[in-house]
Amino acid sequence: MSAHIGQQRREEWLKLEAEVRARSKGEGVLTLENLRECSGLELFQKMIAGELPRPPISDTLGFLLVEAEKGRVVFQGNPQHRHYNPIGSVHGGFHATLLDSCVACAVQSTLDAGQGYTTIELKINYIRALTDRVGPVRAEGKVIHAGKQIGTAEGKLFDADGKLYAHATTTCLIFTV
Repeated sequence: MSAHIGQQRREEWLKLEAEVRARSKGEGVLTLENLRECSGLELFQKMIAGELPRPPISDTLGFLLVEAEKGRVVFQGNPQHRHYNPIGSVHGGFHATLLDSCVACAVQSTLDAGQGYTTIELKINYIRALTDRVGPVRAEGKVIHAGKQIGTAEGKLFDADGKLYAHATTTCLIFTV
């Protein structure tokens, strides 16, 4: 990918992030009523629209849900110096949190109102180090399988140039709330 295309994509990503952040009602957690009244996809669409709060972890690590459709979600984050480990790169927990979020929420996006999930397995492969010079990164999760009791998904963490930093798979237990 050319540097020009990467810069253009970076600008588009930052614009979308600013729009989502401007609509946000701040941080909070969903209620059981939210889970019983809305499908997983509806919950995410309401978060993006600013009708439901974003989760507290998104403020802690500086990332947002920016896209959601059935079977696919995208989170965007900005690696910062405050995320560094002692050896001078972004701590792997940053990668892991964005990837856990995108793969588990991809499964959740397929659930009906009244259904919940919990992660029972998460596998991550780290490809290269992140630094605060990378700019925004995206974690895109896509469902592999969503059944009555088990859902699986895969995700990739990449920058605006398309460079891959890590990828993951998950298995989630699906249940009634």
